[in-house]
Amino acid sequence: MEASAGIAEGTRDWISAWQTARMEAEEYRELDDERILVLIQFSGRGRTSGLDLGLLEARGALLFHLGNGSVTRFVHYLSRQQAFADLGLPE
Repeated sequence: MEASAGIAEGTRDWISAWQTARMEAEEYRELDDERILVLIQFSGRGRTSGLDLGLLEARGALLFHLGNGSVTRFVHYLSRQQAFADLGLPE
């Protein structure tokens, strides 16, 4: 499976769990020539549970690895703290 197809499939699966879902970029960080970290805020309501993400500290991060003009790897962090720890960055 091509990387972009895998990203699309994973995103569709995650979004289908929500009655409404939104990711809003709060900050973009260029880590180096090949990686960009995007800090995001989630909002939405669970399709089955009715859980409102607005009641939680729903902040995550997306890490994009770039090469040859396209995304070569994509990592979705549900926790910013985990992203910062994995990448050795201060919070």
